[in-house]
Amino acid sequence: MSDLQRHTGGPAARTDGDNRYKAVQHKLKTLGTAMDMAGNELESLLRGMRANAQRAEGLAVDIANAELDAKFVEMTNQVSVALGGAAVEVHKLHESAREVAGLAHDTRRTHARLYEGLDTVRSSRKERTPKPGFFAR
Repeated sequence: MSDLQRHTGGPAARTDGDNRYKAVQHKLKTLGTAMDMAGNELESLLRGMRANAQRAEGLAVDIANAELDAKFVEMTNQVSVALGGAAVEVHKLHESAREVAGLAHDTRRTHARLYEGLDTVRSSRKERTPKPGFFAR
């Protein structure tokens, strides 16, 4: 049985309309962390699938050496091939998770570089900031 557990919580990062600096930073951090964790779980799954595929291949050889019915050798070989094919797809998914995690971390750093100073100025003054579009008239 797999050690993976179904995630029944909500989305990794809430998708509300809160676009304040700190809220965006928190959402990007949450996304990056969630994708890092998914990558780690997928890596573990990948190792297990590869090990099980090799084990099934070895079992097929053992079944053949025991001179059991050839259909059992074929079925065990098919399991091995199926696990190997699934492992290839899990590897692709793992690479995608790593890429998304990296992009989320990069985006968070870029967002901080571009907007942290503005947030510091805006949050340290006593006066309220006009709503967006106020100065466009």
